[in-house]
Amino acid sequence: MNANNKFVLITGASSGLGFELAKLFAKDGYDVAMSGSSDRIFESVKLIEQLGVEAYPYKADASTFDGVEGYWNFVEGKNRKIDAAVLNVGISLGGAFLENKLEDELRLIDINISGTVHMAKRVAHHMAKNKSGDILLVSSLSATLPTPYETVYGPSKAFGFMFAEALREELKTKNINVTAMLPGATNTEFHHNAGMDNTFFGDEKNKNDKTIVATQGYEALKNKLDHVICGDEKTKQEAKENRTTPEAVKAARHAQKAKPE
Repeated sequence: MNANNKFVLITGASSGLGFELAKLFAKDGYDVAMSGSSDRIFESVKLIEQLGVEAYPYKADASTFDGVEGYWNFVEGKNRKIDAAVLNVGISLGGAFLENKLEDELRLIDINISGTVHMAKRVAHHMAKNKSGDILLVSSLSATLPTPYETVYGPSKAFGFMFAEALREELKTKNINVTAMLPGATNTEFHHNAGMDNTFFGDEKNKNDKTIVATQGYEALKNKLDHVICGDEKTKQEAKENRTTPEAVKAARHAQKAKPE
């Protein structure tokens, strides 16, 4: 371990945006603590270590209190100052609200909302003691509109976005920066895992490149922006239009994209 290296905690880092962000931090000389829900996290850590930094894997169920707390205890046990934290873990669930199982929707809330607040609480207290730190909270473009056929997901990401903005204001006096990252549809396994292969979002040609999205989020954090829309110009334009488009219109538009064929 290089004693001069900074240290970053990343949740949901096995693949997708979490893994891409881990690579960016590692290339900047950060040692990385990475959590994931499957054994894949151990292979992902090996790839990060090839970039010349220390990386620490932790397998956890982010839908449970013990899973989140266990990862925090694991990171805290390294006895290092946490310079940055990426709160990235999150899932979606496609399909009609009337047809989806309640337990699956509650699990989504546990991961996207409860787990995020839980880890943010631990990280914020740690950084406040050190009077420094950067927090990147991964929300979604879905935070800016109703999301029928992802009916619980969108509101969970709207919570994350507003939570990040509120936390940012509170933590300014502690020299802690909080940045919200709002990606549009991205070429990760996210929509596949949500059971949305037979939708507009299941088609890879309708997605942004994950390396570009991750880079935009990373640069926004480094520049201490309050939030950033990540993706191509079409994605950014959609975010602008969502500020003034009636909710019912946005809901109908999203339903066309998310409703299973």
